Amino acid sequence: MARDPITPAALAARPMLFASGEEAYVASAVRRTVETPDGADPAWADGIVAALEPGERALCALSFAEGAPGLAHLVSGSEHALQRPEHDASVRRTYEVTEFPTPAAYAGMVEAALAKIATGALHKVVLGRCLDVVSTPPLVPAEIIDRLLTTRPGRYVFSVPLVPGTEDSPPDDGPILVGASPELLVRREGLTISCTPLAGSVPRSDDPAEDARRAEGLRGSAKDLAEHAFVVEAIVHALKEVCVEIEYPATPELLSTDTVWHLATPIRARLSDGVDGPSALRLAQLLHPTPAVGGVPTAAANAVIADLEGDLRDWFAGCVGWVDGRGDGEFAVTIRAAVMDGPRLRLFAGAGIVAGSDPASEVRETGAKLATMARVTGLP
Repeated sequence: MARDPITPAALAARPMLFASGEEAYVASAVRRTVETPDGADPAWADGIVAALEPGERALCALSFAEGAPGLAHLVSGSEHALQRPEHDASVRRTYEVTEFPTPAAYAGMVEAALAKIATGALHKVVLGRCLDVVSTPPLVPAEIIDRLLTTRPGRYVFSVPLVPGTEDSPPDDGPILVGASPELLVRREGLTISCTPLAGSVPRSDDPAEDARRAEGLRGSAKDLAEHAFVVEAIVHALKEVCVEIEYPATPELLSTDTVWHLATPIRARLSDGVDGPSALRLAQLLHPTPAVGGVPTAAANAVIADLEGDLRDWFAGCVGWVDGRGDGEFAVTIRAAVMDGPRLRLFAGAGIVAGSDPASEVRETGAKLATMARVTGLP
C-alpha cells in the first residue's frame, strides 16, 4: 500500500539512512512507502525497482520469518561522508531493563535444541533472546544514530522507520529500526556480487593477551568451523542459481567488533551472462534467511525457532538495505539492532547451536552481542 510523502522536516527528527564503511546514503525526502505482507514476494521486489525514478533509491527492511512483512521507502537523498545528526547530549536518563528469556531459561532452550540435534533431525539452529528497555525520558532516534556513527560497532549503520508516515500520522511516531550490523548479506555492483557471512563467534576480552587467545581459539574451533561451513555452503548453493565464477577462501577469516570475534568468509561472484536481474533486493530475498540466522535444514530449524523463541524476532534477524533503479544495492543482516517505539526499545541477539555447543557459552555469547547495542542506549 502507498502512503503520502514524508517531508524533509520530519526526516530530521528521525534520520533515515544506510551507511556502509565511511559513506552514508541519507534520505532527504520520501516519495511513498510500499508495504507487503510477504517480504519474500518477488513481484513486490520487482515492482519496487521498476517504480524507482532516476536518482531515487528504496530503503528496505525484510522480516525474518517466511511469509512475514516487508517494507520499502522510495526516497531521494545523497551519498556523502558520514554526518552525525544533531541531538541534545546533556539529557540524563533512567532505565528499566527486562531480560527475556532469562539466562537460565535461554540455557534450557539451548539444551532443547541440542536434544533435537542429537536425533539427527537438525544440524544447526540459531536461538535468540532480548532485552526490553524503557527509558525516562524516552530515547530519540537521532541520539542512537549519533552513538552508532561514533562507536561503529558494525560496518553497516541503518535507521529505517517501520511505519510509513502520512500527514495525519507523521513519521516521528511509531517504531523505527536502528542498528550497526557487522554482516553483509549481499551487495550488487553491476554484474559483481559480494557476500560476507558471519557464523561462529566468541566474546572479546579487555586483556589483549586473552583477547588474542580467544581469537586463535575461534579460528581453530571444530564446532565453530562446522557452524560456519553450513552458512557458506548454503549461500554458495543459492548463488549458483544466478551466478558464475563464485570464489571464496578455503578457510574463514577473523572479523572483530567491539564485543565479539567472528568467523567471516568473503564470497565473490558474477551474475550469469545475459542476466539483467536479479536486483539486489531480489538477491536478498533469494539468500535470506541464511543459516547464520536460521539453521540447517531450514524448515526444521524454523520450526524449532518458532517453538522455542515464540514471536521474539519480528524484524530482527531479517535484512535491511537499499536498491536503486538499476538493481544495484547493498543489504546487511539485521543484527546488532534495536526497534525503538516511544520510550520502549527492544534489543535482540542470537547464537548458533550445533552439536558440541555449551549452553553456558551460548548465554555468554548472546550477552556479549546484546552489550553492543545496550551500550549505545547509554546502559552501563
